[in-house]
Amino acid sequence: MIIVTGGAGFIGSNFIHEWLEHQDEPVINLDKLTYAGNPENLSVFQGDSRYKLVHGDIADTALVSGLLNEYRPRALINFAAESHVDRSIHGPGDFITTNIVGTFHLLESVRGFWDTLSSDNQAAFRFLHVSTDEVYGTLAPNDPAFSETNPYLPNSPYAASKAASDHLVRAWHHTYGLPVLTTNCSNNYGPLHFPEKLIPLVILNALAGKPLPIYGDGQQVRDWLFVRDHARAIMRVLQDGQLGETYNIGGNQEKTNLSVVQTICDHLDRLRPKPNGESYRTQITFVKDRPGHDRRYAIDASKIKQALGWEPQETFESGLAQTVQWYLDNPQWVEHVASGDYRRWVEEHYGQ
Repeated sequence: MIIVTGGAGFIGSNFIHEWLEHQDEPVINLDKLTYAGNPENLSVFQGDSRYKLVHGDIADTALVSGLLNEYRPRALINFAAESHVDRSIHGPGDFITTNIVGTFHLLESVRGFWDTLSSDNQAAFRFLHVSTDEVYGTLAPNDPAFSETNPYLPNSPYAASKAASDHLVRAWHHTYGLPVLTTNCSNNYGPLHFPEKLIPLVILNALAGKPLPIYGDGQQVRDWLFVRDHARAIMRVLQDGQLGETYNIGGNQEKTNLSVVQTICDHLDRLRPKPNGESYRTQITFVKDRPGHDRRYAIDASKIKQALGWEPQETFESGLAQTVQWYLDNPQWVEHVASGDYRRWVEEHYGQ
């Protein structure tokens, strides 16, 4: 039995899919079900005895402690986070509350449970904290990629809140002996991605005939990681990662934002051509850059490859082709997200 926090979100739900598709160990999914937490992401597991969704906040120590004591998990994987940089610029408070204060309360709940375990079960238990490469700041064009030894230099409220949560996890290991693991990933993409992020936003705007907005000159560089590859990496770290260690997870696929958008347009030109024969590239629009926009991220994933034998299975081209096709094949999911119908599901099942 494992507990996953934030498992109704994009990365968490893909992790649960990957987990339950390859093994029978049950999952308890604790999720606050904020705007990006979508229970429909996991509707295929409704009625499956291996899966249970619990509506709640990682900062609710009574709830979390109750779940830990009831289900006695061997591990907790923490995906719960506010994660959109633009939202953090306009409203940083939620990021401080969830990513810092929430992680603190979660760590304390887990520590209280862990203290009650036998020595053998304490040794077997794992707290795996999922974080981001944005904690490292930004890179110049010719700088080496981020490694696990890079100093933390966050530049956005989101990145700063995640950096703080990483420091808390490290401190709870070194001070209290809590058996922790931390992963820092590059930009994820794939199915079930809430359409505020670049790739799903561009796909859906393109199909709707809307502008495809690109910040600044579009030359910002990101390392792109297919979400199922990320899920498989987390499973490897959980299984064999060294306690107290950090593992950077990247796709080895550095792309400019402009090239990403152009490639999406090219896929759509082939899969869903416009009746007038125009390319979707004609919808590309450059907009004012956001404040503090980091120029380049890149991940050196050699540690996890050498220590745990993990490397991504998908190239950006193969992963993006799957992603575009998924959005074309799942208009009902898209419509429910766009219309807010998935929120009505939450209200119907969980009330306020």
